Amino acid sequence: MEGASNARNRVWEPGTPRDRWRTDPPGSRHDRPPVVRSISVLFIRRGHSVQASQRVCGTGSCLRIAVVLSLFGGLVLTGCRSSQRHREKADRVADKIIAQKQQEALGTTEPLDIQRPSDILRRRLIEEQNLPVSSTASLGTDQLKPIPHWPDPEYPPEARSRDAGITVDPNRPLELSLIEALQVAAQNSPEYQSRKEDVFRAALSLDLARNRFRNIFTAGTNHRIVTDTTGPATVTTTTNSASGGVSRLLTSGAALSAALALDLTNLLTQGGASTLGLTADTSVSIPLLRGAGRHIITEPLTQAERDMIYAIWNFERYKRTFAVSIATNYFNVLQQWDSLQNNLNNYRSAILSARTARRQGDAGRLKPIEVDQAVQRELQSRSGWISAEQQFANRMDSFKVLIGLPADASIELDPNELAPLRERGNKYVAIAKEAYKAVAAVTAPPADAPAVPVPASKEDAGPYEIDEALAIHLALENRLDLRAANGAVYDAQRQVVVAADALRAGLTLTGSARFSDDDRDGSLGFRGGRYSALLGLDLPIERTAQRRTYRESLISLERSTRSVQTLEDQIKTVIRGELRTLVEARESLKISAQSVVIAENSVANQTLSLEAGRAVMRDLLEAQDARLAAQNNLTAAIIRYRTAELQLQRDMELLTITKEGLLQEFSPEELRDDI
Repeated sequence: MEGASNARNRVWEPGTPRDRWRTDPPGSRHDRPPVVRSISVLFIRRGHSVQASQRVCGTGSCLRIAVVLSLFGGLVLTGCRSSQRHREKADRVADKIIAQKQQEALGTTEPLDIQRPSDILRRRLIEEQNLPVSSTASLGTDQLKPIPHWPDPEYPPEARSRDAGITVDPNRPLELSLIEALQVAAQNSPEYQSRKEDVFRAALSLDLARNRFRNIFTAGTNHRIVTDTTGPATVTTTTNSASGGVSRLLTSGAALSAALALDLTNLLTQGGASTLGLTADTSVSIPLLRGAGRHIITEPLTQAERDMIYAIWNFERYKRTFAVSIATNYFNVLQQWDSLQNNLNNYRSAILSARTARRQGDAGRLKPIEVDQAVQRELQSRSGWISAEQQFANRMDSFKVLIGLPADASIELDPNELAPLRERGNKYVAIAKEAYKAVAAVTAPPADAPAVPVPASKEDAGPYEIDEALAIHLALENRLDLRAANGAVYDAQRQVVVAADALRAGLTLTGSARFSDDDRDGSLGFRGGRYSALLGLDLPIERTAQRRTYRESLISLERSTRSVQTLEDQIKTVIRGELRTLVEARESLKISAQSVVIAENSVANQTLSLEAGRAVMRDLLEAQDARLAAQNNLTAAIIRYRTAELQLQRDMELLTITKEGLLQEFSPEELRDDI
């Protein structure tokens, strides 16, 4: 596009005051139409105010000029948005895209806010518990020291955290239930926040891809002053031009553009020829072979649309994985806490046993070596208790970091969360006690009787121990990562088509037209113009790079297909393994319950026997060690079975995660009803 550049000459005649400038060379003053009137325009030259006598159009032409200037003024004002308005517009566009794609990908929508609140629990813990930090960045972006030229004084905007209802008492540890831990993690975890931002950024990328097929407006102005003092007279030339345009890429491949340029000097002064100084350009470019077709032109947009769907699927999959990870680690911390309590009780028991051994040793009822064994076990129990205490503290710190809280924050987990799990263990302990009594009342089989192994049974199977084929079917049907992998195959197929298109010859039809306003009466209009058409042919003689791209696209297609196959096998393997884990954990739970009953009876019997002098100290010590191991194994089996249930639901993609980050498990009974 050629801009308007009809320059206006203003000549200063030697010997005249510099505040008197003639806007035209001598002889042209009386060539103007009679409708022209004069006004004064202020120019600045070398720091001095200089007044120039200029002429403008009459009433009718001024109206036309006003229309043109209003058009360009509107474009200028549209382009002068503040940084805050741009941010707010980006947020609105991204939120709208996310809601649309959530409905398309999941059949439901929920808000996805990437603005981190200023009152999140992490910050309140730092402030209320007076925790050390390295800088204000630990508190949030709203606490950062302002820097010069910061573009958005309203950033970050105020937002309220969903965990604001959790009260922090600086004088006591903060206790978190499992539900609260899930809520806190969704608000405070940096990884969770980054995953939300990934979805938001995908929405921004999609908006940019869509923008390629929108009307693109441009506008600008140029002002140029050139002073020539080499001649006998000082000549000052001014060029004031403005341009505006619009372009559009159609999904068929056609590219349209139109532009309008104005010579502002001519527009304001009407020049010597009374023209408005307008120039209009239009052009169209249509690919006929290579690059032609909606499927080729819109491929980047198609991929961006699908990438947005993948981002939502990946985030939903991550939410399930993250929630199960939080629950698993929560239970693991409680398991370590239970182990700590068992070790503490074992240490107390060892203290009492060592004390009893010393008294009996002093009385001559125990040998010195037996007394030493009791004392040695007391020391070992103390070591085990201290070790369990440190392991619990380490695991607790890791959990705090996992949910996005400071490692040095004073936090406790709710031990009552183990109560529902212990009910299952207590049930098996009660069964084991009855079985122990029944076995004691029955004569043992002969020594030469055949040994009959007792295999795992499904008699006490839990609600999530469903049929293996059904579990695999549900996983293959619902897994979002598998959907994305299958989508990647289709993406690879399209890339093959695009790469093959690049091997073709290029044939492009281009047309353009240019119009100039040359009316001498000051009216706004175009008469005639320049037209051109071009048919360009690019023969596919050199296509080495394109050939390489095409071959690599076929390789990528093969790889994406294999990725689906590999993921399917991995899903089947994981589902089968988790079902086996449920069986193993359930049987381990039953065995551990029996071991606890036997160990407790053994400790009681050995204590009585030792007091009666019918046993040695080592027997009691071994019984106490066996009881500690059985108690820890029972808790581990209970938690292992529960976490295996959650992991199976996660890998069948049947868990639902609310916007607060809470778990909603599916009902196996409803599943069986559907079958």
